[in-house]
Amino acid sequence: MEILLLFSAFVIATCGLVYELIAGTLASYLLGDSVTQFSTIIGSYLFAMGVGSWLSRYIERNLLGTFVRVELLVGAVGGSSAALLFVLFDHVASFRVWLYFLVGVIGILVGIEIPLLLRILEGRLVFKDLVSKVFTFDYVGALFASLLFPLVLVPYLGLIRSAFLFGILNTLVAIWVLYAIKSDIPRRGAHKLVAFLVLAGLAAGFVWSERIQSISEASIYPGSVIFAESTPYQRIVVTRQQKDIRLFLNSNLQFSSLDEYRYHEALVHPVLSALRDPRKVLIIGGGDGLALREVLKYPAVEHVTMVDLDPAMTRLFSSNELLTSLNQDSLHSPKLTLINADAFLWLREQKPADERYDAVIIDLPDPSNFSIGKLYSLTFYRLLKSAVKDDSIVVIQSTSPLVARKSFWCVDNTLEAAGYQTAAYHLFVPSFGEWGFIIGSLSPYHPPDRLPEGLRFLDLPTMRAMFQFPPDMSHIPTAIQRLDDQPLVRYFDEEWGDYLIY
Repeated sequence: MEILLLFSAFVIATCGLVYELIAGTLASYLLGDSVTQFSTIIGSYLFAMGVGSWLSRYIERNLLGTFVRVELLVGAVGGSSAALLFVLFDHVASFRVWLYFLVGVIGILVGIEIPLLLRILEGRLVFKDLVSKVFTFDYVGALFASLLFPLVLVPYLGLIRSAFLFGILNTLVAIWVLYAIKSDIPRRGAHKLVAFLVLAGLAAGFVWSERIQSISEASIYPGSVIFAESTPYQRIVVTRQQKDIRLFLNSNLQFSSLDEYRYHEALVHPVLSALRDPRKVLIIGGGDGLALREVLKYPAVEHVTMVDLDPAMTRLFSSNELLTSLNQDSLHSPKLTLINADAFLWLREQKPADERYDAVIIDLPDPSNFSIGKLYSLTFYRLLKSAVKDDSIVVIQSTSPLVARKSFWCVDNTLEAAGYQTAAYHLFVPSFGEWGFIIGSLSPYHPPDRLPEGLRFLDLPTMRAMFQFPPDMSHIPTAIQRLDDQPLVRYFDEEWGDYLIY
């Protein structure tokens, strides 16, 4: 009995933490700002556990039966939580209320379980052994969950299926207790019936989890979802609505095929056309191959290195016919060297003599969390100097100077603090609104007097106009984005949060 109940402490910690990691990840996907979501969800969960521990004092009889019932409730609520939240997201006005309600319920139930275990085992073990063993199993379970979640659960099962799996695990522990411990559980038959009903429901949810996610995503995204995959780094969703193909990463729109050419022409050509015969180009991010498509319009380019974190992204955009027709099969170009790695770590490991590029195009997701924010930092831009020449040009997508004015100019100010001379510009992209870019160079930047033929959006008068800013988007002072204090992430969260609320 002691071993079974100690193992239950391991399961309680593992499952409880997995449920909260799922809730935090799901909230960051749907609501943005993963730092805030994770912090508040984990904090709320720990507080709710404290409430549960306090409430356990009022449970005085039938401790084993109560433990089984609580375990079944944790399995049912926690196991179905991800599916429920996905479905609720587009159908309720106060999604955060439901999110924190479920987090609180799970936390209270888990908080009740550990004190119950201690009281059930009281008298069977010496007090010091009882406390040390229960909490050892509990903390080891937490470590197991924290390793399992990013390495196995998210990339191979996804959030909904992972939640159902651990709900099943909770329920199996309850069933094990019912069959292994023959005494002290009144109405054992009713408990068994409820346990197997919960198990059947969770198993059905596990089997149909992809269908549940497809239904929920169909209500969130415009058009039909033609591809969806959870990777260790992000949730990739591609939708199609008539002729419009859209890419979403963690529920955030990355491009629409109807107007992406405006963005990518503006990203690439003011840089490459300003260089005389650019031969070597580095693209950081840009795993969709669309910036690369524009780079390959320059015959002088001999070699392009692309550093993109997620192999699933580059695999998708090099194999799906709809997407390869959009990027003109650029990811199969013989000029391309593709590196799936963290650009910060990759750049830090490069020796100064390894490679120097004529142009660097940084096409990263917006700085919505600290993990991405490090790629907009002073340290990163200083590292980048080891990969460029004195006459090289760097360009960075830098969010909207209208919606996120402080965020935009924080990129400019940080780049300038790293020793670059900067030139900012902007354009209108219908899918995003007003969007901006920052050019950085070690010598003064001069706009080009020629552009490649056949561009759909950009011409010389349009390009010159992009460098003019009206008063509501003009330069403002900001803090510098540093690794130990990332104001850019805070600016971005505040500005886009206000805009989305409005």
